Amino acid sequence: MVMLHNIKFNENGLIPAIIQDINTKEVLMMAYMNEEAFEKTLETKRTWFYSRSRKQLWNKGESSGNYQEVKEIWYDCDQDTLLVEVVPAGNACHTGAVSCFYRTIYKEEKSIETSKDIIQQLYQRIVDRKMNPKEGAYTTYLFNKGIDKILKKIGEEAAEVIIAAKNTDKSESVYEISDLLYHTLVLMVDKGISIEDIKGELFDRYSK
Repeated sequence: MVMLHNIKFNENGLIPAIIQDINTKEVLMMAYMNEEAFEKTLETKRTWFYSRSRKQLWNKGESSGNYQEVKEIWYDCDQDTLLVEVVPAGNACHTGAVSCFYRTIYKEEKSIETSKDIIQQLYQRIVDRKMNPKEGAYTTYLFNKGIDKILKKIGEEAAEVIIAAKNTDKSESVYEISDLLYHTLVLMVDKGISIEDIKGELFDRYSK
């Protein structure tokens, strides 16, 4: 177990804590802990932080329900930064995004074949389109049209999946299922449903 004497708090009594999804390895957020927040995190197995602006402790998920269940805590070679691996109960960002790091400054283009989790990346791109509408983007068009348009598209794509499945061309089914999945992700973002919410439901079914 990490003990207080193993880590170094800065001159303000704080240490930065990087929060990472233990399953997807996605970085969810970064916040600061003081000694009390660190101890409460160990005690409750949920993340606690110190707000520099409000000058008080806060428990992630206390108001939103998006708690972070702590699984592992690591510290770096300089002993002045924490890596906290968690199972999130919902989105980490107050904007509704899964991660606070959803805006890109630079990203090397990668093919789908080399992408670690294209579904998660697509979800994040859809979140970004909702938060930062882009003129001419199809996803922005769907959000502007509203829930009825999104639901209509899901109905259409579901029907096309059925039709494609009756044929022998596998590639056609792959194409139509991809369309259905994309529009379902748009619906999820619109309704505030995260991929972790779906994983949790599937896990419950798998466990029964």
